[in-house]
Amino acid sequence: MKSALLSWQFWAVSSASFAALTAIFAKVGVEQINSDFATFIRTVVILLVLGGILIGTQQWQSLESIPGRTYLFLVLSGLATGASWLCYFRALKLGDAARVAPIDKLSVVLVAVFGVIFLGERLSGLNWAGIALIAAGAVLVAFRA
Repeated sequence: MKSALLSWQFWAVSSASFAALTAIFAKVGVEQINSDFATFIRTVVILLVLGGILIGTQQWQSLESIPGRTYLFLVLSGLATGASWLCYFRALKLGDAARVAPIDKLSVVLVAVFGVIFLGERLSGLNWAGIALIAAGAVLVAFRA
């Protein structure tokens, strides 16, 4: 089990599992309140839990030790995350979780494309085929026949 905790695959599958639960819990959670307020409540919970983890595991860092460039990109990431969550919760309020979540997961396709364009990452033909299948699968799951 210790080696599993050190593998990126374990954490990636865990992330996907929690993301799936997020969609189900959020869909029920936004039924009777405004989606933006629901996002606010979710964010407060995340702040409290993560703050507790950082303090409990003694991973808190002094804010002065963080380089300016790191702050810039973490702030940009935070803004993008907030925008994503607001859009996601609004979509869940209006649509079926089983159709919203796959479209949201088109982010996998966009990450691959952006990684190539902005980070200089390289993908093989097989990788691109997988990206195309993910895109096609997301669209097919979301499509109402």
